[in-house]
Amino acid sequence: MNPETKFTRADAVTIAYQVYGSGEHDLIVVPGWISNIEMFWEEPRVARFFRNLGRFSRVILFDKRGTGLSDRNTESATLEERMDDVRAVMEAVGSDRVALLGYSEGGPMSCLFSVTYPERTEALILIGSYATMKPKPGHPWGRSEEAQRAAQDDVMSKWGTTIGLEMRAPSMAADAQFQRWWSRYLRMSASPASAWALTNMNYEIEGLAVHIAARVTALASSGEVLVSRTVKDLVAGSGLSFVNSGEHVLKGIPDKWQLFAVTDGSTAG
Repeated sequence: MNPETKFTRADAVTIAYQVYGSGEHDLIVVPGWISNIEMFWEEPRVARFFRNLGRFSRVILFDKRGTGLSDRNTESATLEERMDDVRAVMEAVGSDRVALLGYSEGGPMSCLFSVTYPERTEALILIGSYATMKPKPGHPWGRSEEAQRAAQDDVMSKWGTTIGLEMRAPSMAADAQFQRWWSRYLRMSASPASAWALTNMNYEIEGLAVHIAARVTALASSGEVLVSRTVKDLVAGSGLSFVNSGEHVLKGIPDKWQLFAVTDGSTAG
């Protein structure tokens, strides 16, 4: 039997999740661009992959906000806010410490979680992931702005077909049964407008999650850890303490940013 779908809350957003397996370790799968946790079980090869994970771990699957069975009509969320979906699901299933398996866009999200909550992270596994989707000096890979616009046009005009299948699963691109499942998977995971927004958001945020981190790190003194207000708010209750370091201008990033220094807990922020 397929796992039962349950729901929990992350702030004001409802998140769908499933739990199965009975291994010694907890493994949370952080999905990429879109997902639908019930559709995973309708394709035998995909289902076999997830069932095999359950042979050695207690597996936690979830749909991020804006996709699948989780709340769809959500405003554009930052990577930090979407990362909080992981924490909410962990609390719902009573998991204190997990191995994170992030694929595609789920990779940067898993990395961010692991550095924000190191005490709750047992291991980090990345599949087909990336640091940024934008090419830049020292990073020639990625998708140009022209290619990105073409991809977004395809999402609006071809959603619910085999769009993206040849790139993501070339060995299955000519399989008629898999084509039908893939097309339905897209339709059940997001609307065309939502998929367009997610495509744009991932392209912009991932390139920006990298720039902000680099700029904040550059401002830190030796042995100092600086974080943004977003990170400070999200780790409330973690036991970490912060000291206000004031507002800073981050080169190449809009607006001023209020930063905080992480302390050892002896000084309240």
